[in-house]
Amino acid sequence: MSTGTGADSAPGHTSTTTRPASRNSMFSSLRIRNYRLFATGQVVSNTGTWMQRIAQDWLVLSLTGSASAVGITIALQFLPMLMFGLYGGVLADRLPKRPLLLATQGAMGLTGVALAALTLAGHVQVWHVYLAAFVLGLVTVLDNPARQTFVPEMVGKDQLANAVSLNSANFQSARLVGPAIAGVLITAVGSGWAFLLNGLSFAAPIAALLMMRTRELHPVERQPRGKGQLREGLRYVAGRPELIWPIVLVGFIGTFGFNFPIWLSAFVGNVFHGDAGTYGLFNTLIAAGSLAGALLAARRGHSRLRVLVVAAVLFSVLLVVTAFAPSYCLFAALLVPIGMFGLTVNVTANSSVQMATDPEMRGRVMALFMMVFTGGTPLGAPLVGWITDTYGARIGMAAGGAVSLAAALAIALVLSRVGNLRVSLSRHGVTFVPTTGHTLVKAA
Repeated sequence: MSTGTGADSAPGHTSTTTRPASRNSMFSSLRIRNYRLFATGQVVSNTGTWMQRIAQDWLVLSLTGSASAVGITIALQFLPMLMFGLYGGVLADRLPKRPLLLATQGAMGLTGVALAALTLAGHVQVWHVYLAAFVLGLVTVLDNPARQTFVPEMVGKDQLANAVSLNSANFQSARLVGPAIAGVLITAVGSGWAFLLNGLSFAAPIAALLMMRTRELHPVERQPRGKGQLREGLRYVAGRPELIWPIVLVGFIGTFGFNFPIWLSAFVGNVFHGDAGTYGLFNTLIAAGSLAGALLAARRGHSRLRVLVVAAVLFSVLLVVTAFAPSYCLFAALLVPIGMFGLTVNVTANSSVQMATDPEMRGRVMALFMMVFTGGTPLGAPLVGWITDTYGARIGMAAGGAVSLAAALAIALVLSRVGNLRVSLSRHGVTFVPTTGHTLVKAA
């Protein structure tokens, strides 16, 4: 994280003084009390969130029998990010993060409780689920950039990369537990209890935020209200290859490669003829790989563009291979490396962008990152759902992998040419070097 142009903290920057520490301190940011409270609260609410995701997808599939309906639900949840995501980033740069998070976490809890009441009363209809997903998406417009930019205020710049990786490990740890619990609950007593437990789980992050010692935070100067702040953020990103190309890549991966609710529900229902427990197991296997990827990223402690591109290529290839896995066991086994490389793409891009962004711009830049990563889902999910319904689960999953692979290969080529860059090979690795001789981005 820099205070100037950001070049010193670009994704490829290396440092002999900080790298060993990051490698030997996988959980170093947890020594900070405020971040430890935050992480504890998040793992509880994240577990509830994953329970609701599984219950929501299965409920929609049960009500409609359509993978396209699951895609519509996902699209509605992420549509607000596509529509208003950048404005959420502007507000995150203006408003104090802790009070903003108290409001958003409370609103998310109320959404879960409302959906639970409808489901437990036996009155739930598919449009209720659509509405709840859309409202949750509206809250996320503010919650996502606020949470992303609150991390450096808790841990400072020295622990930022480690904390970003541990955030992902936290999320994926909950993903291991949440789907399994949801599968048991849905089978035993129905989806409503999963929604209720999710709503109640938000008490944990709210309590954690209230217990923080505000004097130990690293405050960032808030941006005053002014004209042109949205355009300023877009111009800032557009002029920096180390920001724009990771964002473009995760946009393609997020739009076409992260449609697991659609694919897995279709595989469970139409290929392997399983139940909610099978659906929960598949999600748990992806989460196991994702957790491994997050912990490896935390240990690595730095971000490189080569790691990002290679992980994107491997993730995409695995999607295509897994789509045509001939047996249940092989399909399930391949979900683990899919999760690992998918998470590596997300964490590497996230930490690269955060560390290369000036503090006063971070809310807008991270809002753009999340808008592209999750906001593409309203475009991709219905299309992927239609392909899956029309041509089958295998073709749907393979198509998503093929588009992601094409994007990863194209951006790898662009990175070697953007700004008149050439590829320099040496014993230190692969370096993108402008023809002027000044190293812009180190990739390996």
